Amino acid sequence: MFDVATLAPSILSADFNRLEAHVREAIACDIDWLHLDVMDGHFVPNITIGPLVVRALRKVKEETGVTLDCHLMIEEPERYVEDFVEAGADSVTVHVEAATHLHRVVQQIHSAGARAGVALNPATSLDSIEEILPYVDLVLVMTVNPGFGGQKYIPTSTDKIRRLRQTIDRRGLKVDLQIDGGVNEHTIREAVDAGANVIVSGNSVFGGSRSVADNITALRSALLKIA
Repeated sequence: MFDVATLAPSILSADFNRLEAHVREAIACDIDWLHLDVMDGHFVPNITIGPLVVRALRKVKEETGVTLDCHLMIEEPERYVEDFVEAGADSVTVHVEAATHLHRVVQQIHSAGARAGVALNPATSLDSIEEILPYVDLVLVMTVNPGFGGQKYIPTSTDKIRRLRQTIDRRGLKVDLQIDGGVNEHTIREAVDAGANVIVSGNSVFGGSRSVADNITALRSALLKIA
C-alpha cells in the first residue's frame, strides 16, 4: 500500500555502552523516529529502561528533531505517563491489556503534551480498540509477543494489519499504524503493503555484522521492491 514508510529503530537492540553514538548513526541516515521499549518485568518478562534513559536522549532530540516514541509495556501505565513526557517523550503508547481505564489514560497522555498510542498483543482482537480509535494518534500492532527482541514475525499479523488499515481508512481517521516485532528485509514489505506506515525494527537496524547505515539501506531497498 505504501511506497514510503517511517522507520522507527528500537534502541532495545542498540549498544548501551555507546547509546548516543549508536542512535546518532541511525539519525544520520534520515531516521525521524526512535522507538523506546519500556518493560517492567511484570506485564512482560523483562526489564529495560525508564525515564532516565529518555532524558539522556533528550539532547539528541533537541539537536536533531528526532521523535522519541515511547512504548510502555508496563502495568498501571497511568502512574508514569507524566514522567516519560517530562523526560522528553513525544509519543507515549500504552497497552489495551494493561490500562483498565484506557480512555482516561489516552486523555492523560494528551494533557501531558504528547501523542497518544494504544498497543495490541498478538492475540488481542481489534474489537478491543473500536471505541478508543477516534481518540488516538497511533495504533501499535505487536507482530511478536512482547518482552524480548529478536523474535520471528507472526505470519497471521499481516491480515490483522490489513483489517485495521481498512477500518482506519473507512472511518476517515488520521491514525498511524505502527508494527513492532520480527521486521527484517523479508517481512517489511509484506507489512507495509498490508497498511503499516510506521515500522519498528531493532536487530535489523542495530544488530548483525553490517553497519547501521547498511542495515537501514537494506530495509529501505526491501521496501522499494515490488511485492
